Amino acid sequence: MGIKEENGVEAADSLPPPPPINGVVPLKAEPGRFPGQTNISSKPKRVLMSRPGLGTKGQPIQLLTNHFKVVPSKVDNYFYHYSVSLFYEDTRPVEGKGIGRKVIDSLYQTYHTELGGSNYAYDGEKSLFTLGGLPQNKHEFTVVLDDITSTTSNGGTANGSNSTGAGSPEGGDQKRMRRQFQSKTFRVEINYAAKIPMQAIVDALRGQESHNSQEALRVLDIILRQHASRKGCLLVRQSFFHDNFKNFTGLGGGVLGCRGFHSSFRTVQGGLSLNVDVSTTMIVQPGPIVNFLVANQGVKTPFDLDWAKAKRALKNLRVKTTSSKTDYKITGLSEHPCNKQFFSLKQKNGDAESVEISVSDYYEKRGMSLSYSAKLPCINVGKPKRPIYLPLEICELVSLQRYTKSLSTFQRSALVEKSRQKPKERMSVLKDLKVGNGEDFFPRNGRWNFNNKKLVEPTRVDRWAIVNFSARCDVRKLVMDLIRCGGQKGIVISADYFIIEESRQHQRANPVVRVEEMFKQIRSTLPGAPKFLLCLLPERKTSAIYGPWKKKTLSELGIATQCIAPQRVNDQYLTNVLLKINAKLGGLNSMLTIEHGLNIPVISKAPTMILGMDVSHGSPGQADVPSIAAVVSSRQWPSISRYRACVRTQSPKVEMVDALFKRVSDSVDAGIIRELLLDFYTSSGKRKPDQIILFRDGVSESQFSQVLNIELDQIMEACKFLDENWSPKFTVIIAQKNHHTKFFQTSSDDNVPPGTVIDNQVCHPRNNDFFMCSHAGMIGTTRPTHYHVLYDEIHISADDLQELVHSLSYVYQRSTTAISIVAPVCYAHLAATQMSQFIKFEDLAPSESSSGHGGVTSAGGVPVPELPKLHDKVCSSMFFC
Repeated sequence: MGIKEENGVEAADSLPPPPPINGVVPLKAEPGRFPGQTNISSKPKRVLMSRPGLGTKGQPIQLLTNHFKVVPSKVDNYFYHYSVSLFYEDTRPVEGKGIGRKVIDSLYQTYHTELGGSNYAYDGEKSLFTLGGLPQNKHEFTVVLDDITSTTSNGGTANGSNSTGAGSPEGGDQKRMRRQFQSKTFRVEINYAAKIPMQAIVDALRGQESHNSQEALRVLDIILRQHASRKGCLLVRQSFFHDNFKNFTGLGGGVLGCRGFHSSFRTVQGGLSLNVDVSTTMIVQPGPIVNFLVANQGVKTPFDLDWAKAKRALKNLRVKTTSSKTDYKITGLSEHPCNKQFFSLKQKNGDAESVEISVSDYYEKRGMSLSYSAKLPCINVGKPKRPIYLPLEICELVSLQRYTKSLSTFQRSALVEKSRQKPKERMSVLKDLKVGNGEDFFPRNGRWNFNNKKLVEPTRVDRWAIVNFSARCDVRKLVMDLIRCGGQKGIVISADYFIIEESRQHQRANPVVRVEEMFKQIRSTLPGAPKFLLCLLPERKTSAIYGPWKKKTLSELGIATQCIAPQRVNDQYLTNVLLKINAKLGGLNSMLTIEHGLNIPVISKAPTMILGMDVSHGSPGQADVPSIAAVVSSRQWPSISRYRACVRTQSPKVEMVDALFKRVSDSVDAGIIRELLLDFYTSSGKRKPDQIILFRDGVSESQFSQVLNIELDQIMEACKFLDENWSPKFTVIIAQKNHHTKFFQTSSDDNVPPGTVIDNQVCHPRNNDFFMCSHAGMIGTTRPTHYHVLYDEIHISADDLQELVHSLSYVYQRSTTAISIVAPVCYAHLAATQMSQFIKFEDLAPSESSSGHGGVTSAGGVPVPELPKLHDKVCSSMFFC
């Protein structure tokens, strides 16, 4: 393992015109395409490249990691894979989660001998694995479970058979209740599927990875998960969480953060390893159900609760009564309070007649006097036509129930704050950087500041105005401080400006109406169209005004804008705002010396376009919200600091970008890549890129092949469509942050130094991957980015690639720090997030769209609303900064 110490960097006042570099310059460019004819050819399926070598630059240091070596024994054994099908007694397939493990455990207890006494691992769904085969290739069993969901035997529930309720667990209905809730019969089919040699793991360690090796590792993971499940843990994908109060931390709103462990087996250069990491999930606050509801809604007493909200919050959660260990699933709430919710109760003496009784009286007669909950709705744990009512005060929420709804801003902040853990080590010093005026800039620990420094290419702000949506601040003082700080950074901000305050009569109107009314005021106040608007929001960017404002300015009017929520304003805050404004207006805040001196590895040798791709999905529970695909590309080669974005909607939860190449006719491509290629060509002295380096975010290892054979194909087709004789070379790199590998210094309590690169011991035995900690971890433990090089026609050496990736972590124009991932990926995420606000306040119907990209249809045939097209005046800008 080693630390990557990059070459020092400088800065200059401006970027001089680059000298001529080899490239094909067409004599004439037709609108919308390069010269040449279209003849799109298909390519054979690509496979992941192998590692060409290791990096050699930098000073080696000793590190620790959270991988534990595993020595497999008896590799000549086989895992046998069986498919499992579960059915109810009436042949309906079992679809509910959680039942499968109970059924299979009961099956093995009952039929242990018939199954040959073999041990097994079950994934909880469709797959069963055994060490050695079962006696037959096909088995069918009948399993009876006596404890799925049961009632209490001491009158703990009020039960009904219609909407008003009828009967009780006592007397004649008690047997029926037991049959329905205390036992169920299942039919289980087990069929042989495949034979998995454990030798496949050894082969994978030698670089000979196959489907069998992935399956063998999967079996090992399932064994660990099954063990955790039997210990009563909550399983969330590869993580497990134990019911231990010490693991809980309050996030507010009745939600707890629960700390657990992630575990996964991996084949690495050092052998078979078990990656163990701390993991966090959100759970519902266990205990009295009324406490959860009061906390969830932020009210003082149960009588202040909004019961429509309560019903949504409680749906499908599991509760138990104070007098029983049995748990039930909540299906709803009663229509009336306990003392007014009547049902028909059959008599114990066998009399056919029944009496009408309220739920509260039912419990009163059984010695359970209700206090506050008598006037509150009951919990319904039955079915619509057969309700079972439980008073609130005898119900407790079962522990370890996942909270899957979106967190509030406060809850997210609390989760981040309380999930931080100090590592054994922290940070160290990195390298040289510069900004304007030819002044040397020496970052410490991957950070720098602009105190008494000027920006590389400061812009001028004139014909501008301040728009105040009722923010409570001294606007004139804010503007004076902004002009002062701008002057210190080289940005000339005109003192000739307008302040437009929102009219009081519109402050409570719909956000779209507020924006429209504000622009009426702007038009009546300003002498002409503004070039820049500073928008003061009443709250932070969670303000409902943000989306309609951005849509109006960027799509309809083409005006650069910066939104701020001026609550605590100081010079550092204003400097951060100025960095964004300067980038949006076409300026440049800082640059690397190697960028100015044409010494960027790979990039400076030939016209090279850098792409960053990301897809943003809706929040949990928003299954119908379109996904947003964003691609950013570098422009003005040989710069690596300027980018343009192109954003489109696509089907919800679809990860592959489907609009990279979109052939409309024999001569028209309406895809993303065409737009970006033409922009690179016009902004780079009419040079076509000889090389295209793609950084892709947000995909898992199982999707690597799709990136190579679906997305890359689209990009290549877009290039051929512009010019069939033009064949740029491609390098495709995946950037992953969602992994669990961490690194620690052996001789320090600090995080690993910024610029640390790890490409041995814990990387893939064959594939070309490496970890990089490019940033300084100020709080908590640094999470490295895991880069996977899938494809490399450019043949970039390990040292050059690592230096390029590290350099791209320093050109993020919004920040005075090195960031944890390459800037193009961050920009793609910002662009997708910002433009998703455009449709946040729209009726999600395609006819409402003002986009000119044509119709988009989801995989299920449902139309997907499109994003409005960016105005020509801002489409090439870094509007997303």
